[in-house]
Amino acid sequence: MKRKTSWLQAVKKLLFTKRAITFTIATLLFLALLYFIPGHVDWNARVAISVMAYGLLLWAMEPIPLGMTSVLTLVLLLFLNGTTIDTALSGFASSAVFLIIAGMMIAKAVNATSLMERVTYAILAKWGKSPKGIFAGMFLLMQVQAFFIPATAVRAQLITPVVLSILRVVGAGRESNFSKLMLIGTAFAGNISGTAILTAAIGNILTIEILQSYLGTSLSYLDWFIYALPIWLLLIITIPIIVWFCYPPEDYSFSDLQKEMKEKQTALGKFSNKEIKCLLILTLTVILWMTQALHGYHPTIPALLAVVLLAFPRIGVVKWNKIIDVNFDMVLLIGSTLSLGFVLIETGAIDLLAGLFTADIVQQAFSNPWLALCLVVILSQIYHLGVTNVSTAVVTLMPVLIGLSLQVGIDPIVIAFASSVTMLFGYILVVETMPNVVIHGTGLIKQRDFYLPGIIATVVTTFITLLVAFTWWRWLGFWP
Repeated sequence: MKRKTSWLQAVKKLLFTKRAITFTIATLLFLALLYFIPGHVDWNARVAISVMAYGLLLWAMEPIPLGMTSVLTLVLLLFLNGTTIDTALSGFASSAVFLIIAGMMIAKAVNATSLMERVTYAILAKWGKSPKGIFAGMFLLMQVQAFFIPATAVRAQLITPVVLSILRVVGAGRESNFSKLMLIGTAFAGNISGTAILTAAIGNILTIEILQSYLGTSLSYLDWFIYALPIWLLLIITIPIIVWFCYPPEDYSFSDLQKEMKEKQTALGKFSNKEIKCLLILTLTVILWMTQALHGYHPTIPALLAVVLLAFPRIGVVKWNKIIDVNFDMVLLIGSTLSLGFVLIETGAIDLLAGLFTADIVQQAFSNPWLALCLVVILSQIYHLGVTNVSTAVVTLMPVLIGLSLQVGIDPIVIAFASSVTMLFGYILVVETMPNVVIHGTGLIKQRDFYLPGIIATVVTTFITLLVAFTWWRWLGFWP
């Protein structure tokens, strides 16, 4: 009797957990779309749209691991004869995938040295006298990391243990404002850290790939930096103020923290050979990125060169078997979302989706460049709230915006750039960005803690983006 009861309990647990229910609902919606999309729609396009919607739901709700969802979308595209195997796997041949892989490998190499620890201890030893100094120091540290470590998720994973150590030393509890200030602030710092650095966010890299695929032209590393720099600088000032306003910290004693940081800084001693070599290789990589217009190398090439140098015998700082230990889920996610984008294009599904935006009122609105820019920024904010995965949001929305821009005769590069930058900023929902997910994963912060600072930050960021577009971009001739 016990065996029977145990077996029934196991089945119930399998079928009625939150994840199982979510997966079942998503699957039913997928089947409904597949068989109830109007019959005049080509089968390949029908499969592409259905799989895209299925992937969006599974990536957003995450009832199964992100990498597993990525593989599932590819399997369904092929199993249902929605496309050829070459197209289904074409995303993995993209330079964006290799840039992300190189970024994660670079982060592994940097983490094998004491370089980031040294910078962290130096900042906290100097500014760690007060909550304001500590908070500002950690916020700026995330921005500095963006130059050297591609991918916001990697930067968030590197900085989170440091933040948790600070909270432990000062004795800040789970519900204290100082804990919320530091954790929410770290998530938001990660979100904005990729604004002006092309290689520092997956969304940026995917936008460049899509522009190249559609238009045969794109933005260089330096172009991206120049156009986005004012947005980045203004956010570095305003976002910490917003989080501080929402969670003014309690009065803790920081003498122990500062003492510990100074001791750790002293214990590190002088720069080691590994640190010097790592710093030189990273500097060379950034210089090559910044001078792309002179030599023409895609950002992936300097990144891969850095990987080789960082692991090369005698020259490097880490062994090869250590540097290749990367998050393969992220690789599968980027490759599959790019493949899905190519399938949407090849099957004509993207034209059907774009048709939703071809109403006369939408085209009239887009015919005015200034109104079009406002609509794109606001639409991208709303779209990202629904399609929470940044990669998927970029791959599915960007082709539609580019097509619409070409129809009404406005510059698609500016529209794509504005949308891409906007979709970096996921402040409200935990699932919108990887820094949010990493911070939420500590168990010390809840979804409700994001709402107030997130809503205010979203409004302020939208205003700043449009302000820069209407002034800075116009002065540079980027926008009419």
